[in-house]
Amino acid sequence: MTSRAVTLLLAAALVAVGAGLALIGLSLPAGGTEVVSRGPPVNPGATDPRDFSSHNSPTLARSPVRPSNLVVVNRIDSPIFSCALHTSPDNGATWRLGRIPFPAGEDLPERCYAPDVTFAPDGTLYLSFVTLQGVGNSPNAAWVVSSTDGGRTLSEPKRALGSLAFQVQIAADPDRAGRLYLTWLQAKDTANLGFGEAGNPIMVARSDDGGATWSEAARVTPAGRPRVLAPSIAASYEALYALYLDVGDDALDYHGGHEGRGGPPYPGRWSLVLARSNDAGATWRETVVDDQVVPTQRFIPFIPPTPSLAVDARRDGVYVGFHDGRAGDADVWVWASTDDGATFGQGVRVNDTTTGDGTDQYLPALAVAPGGRVDVAYYDRRGDPDNVKNNVSLQSSADGAATFRPHLELSDRAFDARIGPGSERDMTDLGSRLALVAGDDEALAVWSDTRAGTQASAKQDLARAVVAFTSPSPLRLVLPPFGAVVALAGAGLALIRPRKRQLPSPARTGAVRPLAGTGARSGDKGGHGR
Repeated sequence: MTSRAVTLLLAAALVAVGAGLALIGLSLPAGGTEVVSRGPPVNPGATDPRDFSSHNSPTLARSPVRPSNLVVVNRIDSPIFSCALHTSPDNGATWRLGRIPFPAGEDLPERCYAPDVTFAPDGTLYLSFVTLQGVGNSPNAAWVVSSTDGGRTLSEPKRALGSLAFQVQIAADPDRAGRLYLTWLQAKDTANLGFGEAGNPIMVARSDDGGATWSEAARVTPAGRPRVLAPSIAASYEALYALYLDVGDDALDYHGGHEGRGGPPYPGRWSLVLARSNDAGATWRETVVDDQVVPTQRFIPFIPPTPSLAVDARRDGVYVGFHDGRAGDADVWVWASTDDGATFGQGVRVNDTTTGDGTDQYLPALAVAPGGRVDVAYYDRRGDPDNVKNNVSLQSSADGAATFRPHLELSDRAFDARIGPGSERDMTDLGSRLALVAGDDEALAVWSDTRAGTQASAKQDLARAVVAFTSPSPLRLVLPPFGAVVALAGAGLALIRPRKRQLPSPARTGAVRPLAGTGARSGDKGGHGR
């Protein structure tokens, strides 16, 4: 054993000093996983007792040319409807709150809402959001801004879509800089906590000049699907994909028949549908992923539970994730296609809990590592027989989502699922999605955590964790990704400063950005952008 190894082993017996310098572990099994970093919180208000903002529904993106550059955007549901931008230059060790420019002429107070974010292959960051109007908080327009410095500064907003564009998402072509895609639900009108009419289609538009101009919108959903919601979009080198939820005859949720109050979910069935385009979004054909999805909750259709979509372009793989109640409680399911989304298998129940144990696992976020590993992060209540307290779990598959490894808890303690907007109506909202990016050696997840809030404050903050995936190795010391450890070695003291861990670069691996998340939202008034 080398003197360096001896020093590390002696260091393991001593106390780590400083914030965040906890010793994570001494060894990992072959092909093992371990959480190597939890925190710091993404939003700065997480440590401010005077900040009662509800941060949820994060999207996480990583620069393909500066892989240590991470960007998170999220919506804020209280005390006012808003959105936030957070950037990190060092793989999430530190975070900076950015400012999204607000368009001139829009309603005041400033209500940037429902943001989404993506990186182009040249490293340009693109961010979409909607502005809200009137006391009903309906979407007035959708806007796109860009950044060439990783989100530190942003361009002036450019209008991309008109009014009543709900659930807007943005994706960049992985092979052509400047080509962007937007998907959204185009509503005709809104009612109280629902849509007044059925027949609101999901649309897609393309820009070839970085959002300066946009093509004529193409309709994705056929007229025979009158109640569709929650589109997710992803682009590969060969195709463009749009995943959405068809809620069938569910007027309870689609038209706001529950009046924003909790209770039993719709007793019928929903469908998960994947549409694919091979001509840059001009025409579409669809595949039914599953038409027997059992609803598990009521929701507000302006911000519905959003299925998760991830694409493995190297292997013609397409993965869909959602939660389903066919076993009597909410479980996480993943459906896989090995032919670019033309057909899907039966689906696999991911969470390794006893079937029908009365606890919920829900809101899955999917990501595919460059080497093909499929990761799934989700909210998990298995530790609470009362089915109230959440943890966040991650499970991974090395065989194309046929089987999954045992779960790994990402959160360091449980937090209350009853804290958030809508709790007074028994319809608490933790947001529309979690966020997840995956490399061959590590995965990074971001979610909404309520430990600093109460039902009165509705405070929600963004927590994060990094998971390491290891190959077979002997005794190994795993240190935090930042800071220093004081160790006693031999006759004196040695200061050991571990190098910062870096997530693998998509530029080196060819990773395709996954889109992730599901969720439910209880609104206060009218229509909201996500």
